[in-house]
Amino acid sequence: MADKYSILLPTYNERENLPIIIWLIVKYMDQSKFNYEIIVIDDGSPDGTLDVAKQLQDIYGDDKILLRPREAKLGLGTAYIHGIKHATGNFIIIMDADLSHHPKFIPEFIKLQKDNDYDIVSGTRYMGNGGVFGWDFKRKLVSRGANLLSQILLRPNCSDLTGSFRLYKKEQLENLIAKCVSKGYVFQMEMLIRARELNYSIGEVPITFVDRVYGQSKLGGTEIIQFAKNLLYLFATT
Repeated sequence: MADKYSILLPTYNERENLPIIIWLIVKYMDQSKFNYEIIVIDDGSPDGTLDVAKQLQDIYGDDKILLRPREAKLGLGTAYIHGIKHATGNFIIIMDADLSHHPKFIPEFIKLQKDNDYDIVSGTRYMGNGGVFGWDFKRKLVSRGANLLSQILLRPNCSDLTGSFRLYKKEQLENLIAKCVSKGYVFQMEMLIRARELNYSIGEVPITFVDRVYGQSKLGGTEIIQFAKNLLYLFATT
């Protein structure tokens, strides 16, 4: 069976970004002749994101763009669970819809996975020529600090724990999700910790992360406190 890649795009108020990110995904996936589908999981965006997604579906076809909306904002972890239920690919790619993750890296993820038969390939901002654009010093410091602390406490065997640009074998992702307890931003981190527990192999591709161009960032003070609490929880239980 030829490999197929299901790309999950959770959205909330991404009306401006969605046409660009989908155009880029289609461009890079078609160039490389990969078999793929894009699953848009919109959480009841009040800005009309779903209407834009419907127009994009008309352009690219409903075999390429699948719309699997939900009524309300239910968190990132549950969005992935919802998306996987509808995925027909044997590989799942998760990424942000706000242009912070560039689809040009996807063929690199796929190549690395194929060459080494990795269970997971994760994008890293902290290795090689990876990096972050558009963050002020304070935000970079918080991110670096959170990552360093996570490394020390959790020893995850990978350099970027909190990133959310990844390629998974579908079956392994389902196993990981079944084990995960967190639902918000910490969900990404817990996935890799659980992967270590299950001895899944992890490859890393250096990526450049670009802070969102349109719309509001979803990371605030409460998320940082939540992150610290969850980090300690994972430390205590893994």
